[in-house]
Amino acid sequence: MTTGSPRPGGPAGPFALAPLRYPEDALAPVISSRTLKLHHGRHHRAYMDRLNELVEDSPLGSLQLEDVVKRAASVPEWTAIFDNAAQAWNHDFYWRSLSPRGGRPAGRLKERIDADFGGYASFAARFVEAAGARFGSGWVWLVAHRGRLEIVSTANADTPIAHEMVCLLALDVWEHAYYLDYHDRRSDHAAAVIEHRLDWGFAAENLAGVS
Repeated sequence: MTTGSPRPGGPAGPFALAPLRYPEDALAPVISSRTLKLHHGRHHRAYMDRLNELVEDSPLGSLQLEDVVKRAASVPEWTAIFDNAAQAWNHDFYWRSLSPRGGRPAGRLKERIDADFGGYASFAARFVEAAGARFGSGWVWLVAHRGRLEIVSTANADTPIAHEMVCLLALDVWEHAYYLDYHDRRSDHAAAVIEHRLDWGFAAENLAGVS
């Protein structure tokens, strides 16, 4: 499973903004190049830049991003570090959850989805429902937890890796992820991403690390 942005960082700090794996127009029309450029180049970069400021001259700067998230989650005075580190990690994972090719789950992953959700159609419907039901900003995730696949929703910067869950796929439901393309139709955005842009190969790689 990905552990966040690559290291080393650069002059701005220990954590570097990872480049996208695809051109900015590759996810259109589901996610426009305008949205992708703003989302990755401004919002994601802002979390990364702020994190680098917060961990300057701190031992946290020598850790992998995922480890910063897990360490900061339980320390109240590190709330700002957690928020920015988690958002940086969440976004990095989200970009890897998307693919211009889309597709459907196969192999062991399909078997698990069939067993735990009653089939792909049921999974997709429940995922869209979770996206629409999230009040305010946050995320929807497909995770492996306690021997089962689950759909979980987290608020704001919260992330399943702070709760001992293994992430398989992520959907960003902050407004900046969809508003330019879908306005207030968040559920339509979620349905389009699920139908056409999820990277099930990435999800299968993450599941492969789960016993």
